[in-house]
Amino acid sequence: MTILVTGATGTVGRQIVAQLVARGERVRALTRNPAAARLPASVEVACGDLSKPQSLAPALEGVTALHLITVGGDDQAALQTGPELVELAAKAGVTRVSVLSSWDESSVEEALRAGEIGWTQLLCVEFMANALEWAPSIREEGVVRVFGDNPGAVVHEADIAAVAVAALVSDGHAGESYLITGPETLTPAQRAQLIGEAIGREIRFEELSEAQYRASMEAWGAGEELIEFAVQLGANPPDAASVVLPTVEQVTGRPGHTFAQWAAEHAAAFRS
Repeated sequence: MTILVTGATGTVGRQIVAQLVARGERVRALTRNPAAARLPASVEVACGDLSKPQSLAPALEGVTALHLITVGGDDQAALQTGPELVELAAKAGVTRVSVLSSWDESSVEEALRAGEIGWTQLLCVEFMANALEWAPSIREEGVVRVFGDNPGAVVHEADIAAVAVAALVSDGHAGESYLITGPETLTPAQRAQLIGEAIGREIRFEELSEAQYRASMEAWGAGEELIEFAVQLGANPPDAASVVLPTVEQVTGRPGHTFAQWAAEHAAAFRS
């Protein structure tokens, strides 16, 4: 059985590839830039672009299980090529699909729902890995600046991958929509404190005003639509973001990773 992982060089994709390799599975990884993939030597790296469906045809040869993402391109826009991708997968003989979805469904989910391939949807709250955005200010100033100190059940990327792997290699997951969370709720201030404990340094937390946050995003070059979305998310996060669910343990048989574990694993990124 060959398993094709799209988005293989992303935060979750790399974890899926690593976990499949650890299981001894035959893995093919799709990327737009194979030369920069930096994947395990046993992984077959294929060149392809989800926004150009025909580029996937060679990569799908002999594939029986497929992990899909729903965004593509440098701008991470929602894919409009779902029907073509699903048709190619069906013709190739794919029987299992896992999909890492955004909150707004794309053409990929719509096409899978209309087709006959067994598929599993993965929905996630905020990634623990998003805290890596704080690394420069922690290294340089020992501070984390955030708009909205709201609690969230942030999830480790390895746990998202573990649920995807279960769906790709075992029966009983087709038709399921899994909302994946971490095992606890933490505010950004609490996460900053845990990073400080991991690196042995006191980290200050400063909550930005809306005006400060808007100005900082403008300085990064963010567009008006993205700024409005980010402001609304910071001010009024969805209720689901702060609800702990047992999905990881139910699917994998083990509890999810804590943020303290994640911080210890990534401590080097935050040290000056």
